[in-house]
Amino acid sequence: MKLIRLLLAAGLACACGVAPAAGEGGPPAKVLRYAFRVAETSFDPTQINDLYSRTVTAHIFEALYTYDHLARPAKFRPLTAEALPEHSEDWRTWTMRVKPGIYFADDPAFGGGRRELVAEDYVYSIKRFADPARKSPIWGYVDTYKLLGLAEARQRSIDGKKPFDYEAPIEGLRALDRYTLQIRLAEARPRFIEFLAASDLFGAVAREVVQAYGERTGEHPVGTGPFRLAEWRRGNFFALERNPGYRERFYDAEPAEDDAEGQAIAARFKGRRLPMIDRVEISVIEENQPRWLSFLNGQHNYIELVPAEYANLAMPKGHLAPNLSKQGMQGWRMLRADNHVTFFNLEDPLVGGYTPDKVALRRAIALGLDVQREIRLVHKGQAVPAQGPLQPNTNAFDPDFRSEMSAYEPARAQALLDLYGYADRDGDGWRDQPDGSPLVLEWSISSDNRDRQMAEQYQRDMAALNLKVHFRVGQWPELLKSARAGSFMIWHVGNLSASPDSIGALQRYDSTQIGGQNMARFRRPEFDAIYKRLSALPDGPEREALFVQAEKLAAAWMPYRARWHTLVTDLARGELQGYRRPLFWQDWWQYVDVAPPAARRVAK
Repeated sequence: MKLIRLLLAAGLACACGVAPAAGEGGPPAKVLRYAFRVAETSFDPTQINDLYSRTVTAHIFEALYTYDHLARPAKFRPLTAEALPEHSEDWRTWTMRVKPGIYFADDPAFGGGRRELVAEDYVYSIKRFADPARKSPIWGYVDTYKLLGLAEARQRSIDGKKPFDYEAPIEGLRALDRYTLQIRLAEARPRFIEFLAASDLFGAVAREVVQAYGERTGEHPVGTGPFRLAEWRRGNFFALERNPGYRERFYDAEPAEDDAEGQAIAARFKGRRLPMIDRVEISVIEENQPRWLSFLNGQHNYIELVPAEYANLAMPKGHLAPNLSKQGMQGWRMLRADNHVTFFNLEDPLVGGYTPDKVALRRAIALGLDVQREIRLVHKGQAVPAQGPLQPNTNAFDPDFRSEMSAYEPARAQALLDLYGYADRDGDGWRDQPDGSPLVLEWSISSDNRDRQMAEQYQRDMAALNLKVHFRVGQWPELLKSARAGSFMIWHVGNLSASPDSIGALQRYDSTQIGGQNMARFRRPEFDAIYKRLSALPDGPEREALFVQAEKLAAAWMPYRARWHTLVTDLARGELQGYRRPLFWQDWWQYVDVAPPAARRVAK
């Protein structure tokens, strides 16, 4: 911390990097530089479920729809579609028309010619999620929308032990002509446009690219989006550059009339051609201090999610520190649409199951977690306790809702463990299982500094309950892979909402999404029934009541212990212009500009 203060006081947050030339004799390139705190896993949309990979794919691939970047609350806009979708009165048939004249980025897979985007590309891209050979962690989510015939086609491939038949027509997924896509659903889905607006997952992938690169498709992402992959050193660094063949698309947004910041951004950039920058360079820096110093010393011109230990130094009481302000820096703070949870493997013989003793063990562990202390010591106050699974800024989130999910009651936790027979039977000071066998909690943690700090809190909290903990340390991508396979006991993860609908958070409880979003492997018929009704109902009082019921069930069974929502702080140098943190979407690089060196404000 002393080093950080010295750097700030000395004004070492100057723009030290020199932008590379955009071309021989041309102006310097406009480059956005920042760091991810966790490594990417792949750039094949069917293979990803993590925020970091999805941030990249959202800038390479394009869905039919997108979000108005400045509108609050969120508003949908056509992206590759000509207009907003048409739907039947029962919300089961959706028809979209692709705008002619949109092309994929140039790639050898196309044999030297330009490849136009057509409706069949979306048919093929969605079919890929159903292909059993892809083992997509997103398949369970796709299947919740019940596209007619898609799950049956997948099952035929599994039963016949044959490759998925991409040529076979799917009743609910058809290209009616070159540019018209029709999707038919078995059940009403009033908010299906949210599916159609997820560029990070459901952007168009060209069949020729997959055929050309096969299992290496994730290393060669080719889409119609504003950027294309230029460099990649796996788990260390990658760069995207402006797609030179990107169509004419111009900055156009509609912020609310009383949104002064949004109105100012809209007035400044309206009519500018997208993207406005030439290149994005992303480093992977897992440890907080090096990531923070990379921003301070000018290697990066933007830092998202300022590490908690530096957030109050940079923005005391939510206002940019005077010395940073004098250097032309900018700062933003908001409550993120996320939820950080601890979760249990419901198939694990120790912490899993639905019998009273197993539920009591999970609830005791949950009651013994001192989240307020964790927020204070580990996250330096940059979070608020979570009351349930729903994320802030989503439509059913109630900031006044309170539940047992946030309770810290170690005495009650002790009583629960005593009641269900978790006692110290061998006199070693640690509780054993009711049958006398050892009770050792295996808690997965990443190897970075923040997880180590959290592990210290877990160790302290569990020791207070006389519960013994063993920590399983690994790299985040490997831990994620193990969690998807059900090879873990206890882990923690953050969930970021990808749409305005609060139902996204409940995917974690839907049994059809085990192995994907449902990492706790939780399955209860009553919860599945609620999830199914929530998916089909239009917004209204009946749906709101179901969300409350779902939150109460989540607290009762405790497959996940919701812990906190992030107060996120972002900082940027003065040259980064037009930044606004998205609410639910992952793409934003095309909406910002980086001023050339001569126009940058220099600290005096």
